[in-house]
Amino acid sequence: MNYRHIYHAGNFADVFKHAILARIIAYLKRKEAAFRAIDTHAGVGLYDLGSEEAQKTGEWHGGIGKLLDATLTGAPAEWLHDYLSVVRALNPDGGFRLYPGSPLLARHLLRRQDRLTAIELHPEDAQSLKKVFAGDHHVRVIELDGWLALGAHLPPKEKRGLVLIDPPFEEDGEFARMVDGLTKAHRRWPGGIYAFWYPVKDRAAVERFRQLLRETGIPKILDVSFSIRAPSPEARLDGCGMVVVNPPYVLHEELSEILPVLARLLREDEGATWALDHLTAEAA
Repeated sequence: MNYRHIYHAGNFADVFKHAILARIIAYLKRKEAAFRAIDTHAGVGLYDLGSEEAQKTGEWHGGIGKLLDATLTGAPAEWLHDYLSVVRALNPDGGFRLYPGSPLLARHLLRRQDRLTAIELHPEDAQSLKKVFAGDHHVRVIELDGWLALGAHLPPKEKRGLVLIDPPFEEDGEFARMVDGLTKAHRRWPGGIYAFWYPVKDRAAVERFRQLLRETGIPKILDVSFSIRAPSPEARLDGCGMVVVNPPYVLHEELSEILPVLARLLREDEGATWALDHLTAEAA
């Protein structure tokens, strides 16, 4: 309950996560039928990078700050456009101060027929989130433990959609909780797209997490990993990953071009890496 994302908003991990989120939403919009986006650990929705907290770490300078200043070309420019257009729309005067959290980014990308459920456990953050979406009938903000939402709010009435799970990882056992949560959620809604963000600090723990995912028997699990530097000797956020269940068929191709660009722009040393690994194949 002590975690505050404002210290990390707009950093390389946010760029990675939000670039993937935007591409999944773009895929869902290919069909006219409505879909639901569910964010289980939504945060406050909007972050002021001029705040004392954000200025204290300055992490956004190494993330969205670098990406916005870069000249992008070809397919990566096209595929990153939706994400970056939302960031620029929040800063219409040409400066850069406001950064969207995952629920606000998703909301900007939804159509009239689509809906968003944003869930946040921390009371103060939940109230801030409600203010961000006040009067927006396309969004439902719920003060609730996001892990409980994987049972109570699935499947959505739209029958199509995405569940984003991005816990703060301030408690032990989050990797195991992810596997357990996915197993239960997939049983209730096997056709949904699930995106689980995770940090890369303890690499042994990450490998155990991946093995547990393989052992679930859930088909079509794509693991996307991204690091901005070589492994640190101490516990440090060198990188992060996103596990995507039922990934859009175009996602592998798109990320195979997007991730090299992000690695080149955001890297801190020559140890920056990225990978796409299908942990499980399609069901027989």
